[in-house]
Amino acid sequence: MKVAAVETDKKSFKKMFPHLSEELELANSKVSINSVRTDSDTAEKSLSDKFRDHNPTVVDFIRRCDTEAQAEAIIEYLEKRGELTKKYAEELRKQLKKEGVRSFGSKKEKNYYFKQGGLC
Repeated sequence: MKVAAVETDKKSFKKMFPHLSEELELANSKVSINSVRTDSDTAEKSLSDKFRDHNPTVVDFIRRCDTEAQAEAIIEYLEKRGELTKKYAEELRKQLKKEGVRSFGSKKEKNYYFKQGGLC
């Protein structure tokens, strides 16, 4: 397969792709490439399995919160969806009110899973 080269100047590129241009210019959005694999099966096997098939729990969501109000909204939402029992939701609320949002664990910042998986 032959790929045609397209030439453009920086100004035109910014106009056509403003968001992509911004991402490319930001230093914190760069990802280093340590190696190249041409065999997809080998590449898949080499990925970190730490979060493969990970399904976040209510505590994972609460740990992203900054305030008790945000945590309460998550508990309420998951309870309404039937993903939390009334009893468990009440236990979470009790802990939240008595001990605060950080009692569920340290705050999970942006890109938490990428960083923990060694991808950032």
